[in-house]
Amino acid sequence: MLTETIQTDDKLRAARLEARMTTQQKALLQHAAALSGRTLSEFVVASAEEAAAKVIQEHETIQLSRAEQIAFVTALLKPRAPNARLRKAAAKYRQQMGL
Repeated sequence: MLTETIQTDDKLRAARLEARMTTQQKALLQHAAALSGRTLSEFVVASAEEAAAKVIQEHETIQLSRAEQIAFVTALLKPRAPNARLRKAAAKYRQQMGL
């Protein structure tokens, strides 16, 4: 299959994506595209891009409650003294690394 390069809005579009779907799914997407004043391709690309951005944000962002925020900052600003298990692990690490 040949992929042609299309110049649109000062951006080159050279990548292509194909998807298999039911007739009902395609009709639904075409209807939504028409209602939004876009072509089917424009609607599908914009919708997929929005969904992808949302998924990425959900996976790359940590959201903490107010109490969790306070506990986190407190732990950073006033860390507890290391216990025996942590001191032992640090000593073992230094030994293994030759430090």
